[in-house]
Amino acid sequence: MQIYQMKQASVLVVDDDQPDQIKLRQILATRVDYHEVSAGAAALAGLRQKPVDLVLLSAHLPDMDGFELLRRIREDERTRDIPVIMMTSDQSLKAEAAITMAGAFDIVRRPFVPIIVVKKVEQVLELQYLHRHLQQEVSRQTKLAEERLASSQRLFEETVMALAKTIDAKDTYTRGHSQRVGRYARHIAYKLNWSEEEQRKIYFMGLLHDIGKIGVPEAIINKPDRLTDEEYDKIKQHTVIGSDILSLVAEFPELTVGARAHHERFDGRGYPDGLAGEAIPVYARIIAVADSYDAMTSKRSYRDVLPQNVVRAEIAKGRGSQFDPQFADVMIQIIDEDQEYMLHEH
Repeated sequence: MQIYQMKQASVLVVDDDQPDQIKLRQILATRVDYHEVSAGAAALAGLRQKPVDLVLLSAHLPDMDGFELLRRIREDERTRDIPVIMMTSDQSLKAEAAITMAGAFDIVRRPFVPIIVVKKVEQVLELQYLHRHLQQEVSRQTKLAEERLASSQRLFEETVMALAKTIDAKDTYTRGHSQRVGRYARHIAYKLNWSEEEQRKIYFMGLLHDIGKIGVPEAIINKPDRLTDEEYDKIKQHTVIGSDILSLVAEFPELTVGARAHHERFDGRGYPDGLAGEAIPVYARIIAVADSYDAMTSKRSYRDVLPQNVVRAEIAKGRGSQFDPQFADVMIQIIDEDQEYMLHEH
């Protein structure tokens, strides 16, 4: 610790022995920002008003025992972290153990040996200095890490949104579909009391569930007539294509689930893997309900938005066959709460 740093460190001596006060003043006053009081109450009042870097505390004081003062210092959140060196004339190991157990950082024995007092004070202040600067550095690095993480999350979210808009731009009749599916899926998760993090995950999975359409010809996606079997097979490939694309996002492996499995059916008659029941990932079972809801409540080239009672009936009809009954029931609850039919494409 540099000399100028030592002089900036504040040290409070709490001792009513005047000869020892004079001696400590001679040893320390030119080396540190030196303060002294002769009673415990005055020490507590001063520390609560303006904490110091180190306290040298006599084991015996006129108004309270030094151990009692140390206990009060440790109990007060304003002073509990201030290191204390206890001063005592008791040379026994029992006294040393008692002082250590009371929470003192170190011991200085009377009569004082100047070089020992100086070295012990320097050691404690050096540790305090290093500890304080370590905390500052940790705080600084933590703040930088949080800023980088926030920036990374913003970039990820912006990229996902851009991809979702790119996907929807390919399909003339489903603009905004990916964003709505993400919102509906998150709303179902919210109704299920999922955590904020899980709601966030399924929202992004919903946004990118149709990303595989990038690999399907626009002529097929936007064909106004009935698709041929061959064209329908190509459409179905968007689940596998999407899963392959999103498998490259190592930090978010769940993304592949929504893309690959959102067309699986609860009865096992879906695609691409023919999964059934709980073998279908839970995220995909929710997205399947959200996807179908949006399909029915969005305009198409051949029809307008379906009436709310028709949508509700179709969801109920698919309960246990197309949809997981639990998530179909939640969607039906959401529909019933939407008295004004606001939860659809406008």
